[in-house]
Amino acid sequence: MLSRTAAALYWLGRYVERADFIARLVEATVRLDALSARPAGEAAWQSALAVSYTDEAFAATGRPLTQAEVARFLTLDASNRGSLIRCLEMARNNARAVRTALTRDAWTAINRAWLLFSNRATTGGATQTLGLLEQVKGETRGFEGAVHRMMRNEATFLIQLGAAIERADNTARLVDVKYHLLLPKGEPVGGVVDRDQWTTILQTVSAVTAYRWLYSDGLQPANVIDLLISRFELPRSLAACVEESVSLLSALAKRTGLQGEADRMARARMARMQKTRTPEVIVSGLHEYLTAFIRENGMLDAAIARQFRFI
Repeated sequence: MLSRTAAALYWLGRYVERADFIARLVEATVRLDALSARPAGEAAWQSALAVSYTDEAFAATGRPLTQAEVARFLTLDASNRGSLIRCLEMARNNARAVRTALTRDAWTAINRAWLLFSNRATTGGATQTLGLLEQVKGETRGFEGAVHRMMRNEATFLIQLGAAIERADNTARLVDVKYHLLLPKGEPVGGVVDRDQWTTILQTVSAVTAYRWLYSDGLQPANVIDLLISRFELPRSLAACVEESVSLLSALAKRTGLQGEADRMARARMARMQKTRTPEVIVSGLHEYLTAFIRENGMLDAAIARQFRFI
């Protein structure tokens, strides 16, 4: 496989996963702000920008921190490299470059998701925004399902590896921002707003039902953190993403013979993850742990690029 083909497949997986996450993040923030008993207001939208690493870019626009402006910035603004439309555009460009490696279903899902934004100037009100985001999520889920039905070869493994790396980064940033930035001053920990926000985090990663299955003592922040960090049963947890990365790199090594730095880093990270205990992480410093994880995830991404000669 040519290195540019491998790179396109890997980044196709990353961009589709990123688009799905942004859609879920904006959807959850709309619900937290517009539909909850205690609207979160600016704090919720500031946190959405922080999670997506676009807070500085948005501040540079000079626009007010409102639902309409932030939702548009995160979905329709082509000048924002982290917006939905840019993620889908990059995913589509990568998919076109490797069109023959994809099934018709996989290509159609990407193309339909991109076309949702054709000639659209605004997301509309809360209801219209939620409808658009639901359509995006439907197409990204369709793409993921199509990939799982593709022949299990290098192309499939590279797409899934990109998605796993992106998913780990997204989950780590989501937990970090919630834990340190989201709760407004004056609001008590464990209060109505705090509980709404933790529920929103679970909604963002589709983990509300999983939480109820795994924990019987009601909504507790420590349990949510444990679920999103240490529980291998949850596909979007850090532990599950780490495990999946190791498995996919091993599968690629068998198919391509390319094995090296990235495999060693991924296995070492999984060994540490298996020893991770959430209470110890919280006591020793959750922010520091997540910051280190995000940095290490970036290093693994760079190692994958070198190993498969993306660069």
